[in-house]
Amino acid sequence: MSEQPRRMSPVSRSRLYEQVASEILEWVRQNGLQVGDRLPPEREIATRLGVSRATVSQALVAMEVVGVVAVRHGDGAILVESPAASRIVSALRKHAERLPEVIEAREALETKLAALAAVRRTDEDLEQIDAALDFMAADIDTGGRGVEGDERFHAAVTAAGHSALLARLMAEISELIKETRIESLSQPGRPNASLEGHRRIAEAIRAQDPESAAAAMEAHIGMVSDVALLRS
Repeated sequence: MSEQPRRMSPVSRSRLYEQVASEILEWVRQNGLQVGDRLPPEREIATRLGVSRATVSQALVAMEVVGVVAVRHGDGAILVESPAASRIVSALRKHAERLPEVIEAREALETKLAALAAVRRTDEDLEQIDAALDFMAADIDTGGRGVEGDERFHAAVTAAGHSALLARLMAEISELIKETRIESLSQPGRPNASLEGHRRIAEAIRAQDPESAAAAMEAHIGMVSDVALLRS
């Protein structure tokens, strides 16, 4: 007689997203899911675990950041790696601990780059900034989170700053910034708010107003730095 698939067990409401992620991963392991398999819908997982859908969403975003799942619009969460649950929980905890430093570094570098871009930008730089805005807007309009467009926009602003050293420093933390980008843009309403922040930055750069560009970038970083994992 074949062994019955393991059921997800409810977790107490006092547990954080990392315990939810651990339970999901244990369920994945015991039910033999392979890379490429789809996880159950968020609503179903939330019901099985006895937690809110927002908590499940937070856990899946954290798992996406450390490379366990890929969350695709219309397809849900797809398993891309099947590691030990204990190792992933440890990675999630370390990631959350370093987030404040990443945000501080990003604010310092990108605020300066926005001001430089307002002074040094060329017509070609403006074209790249506008193209990134259009790409992000199109993605959001079709239900996406705008992650790639966000990345393109900030890369275009960095390039417009024409500072080789600051660009190199940005490259050093690019993967860490990508993690915060995924988390931020996964929050309800955040993609459109981020896009509007980008447009204000672009307007100041176009107007060659370094003070306004720096202020707009600072406000934008402050907004996107409201990451759910830190509020846990």
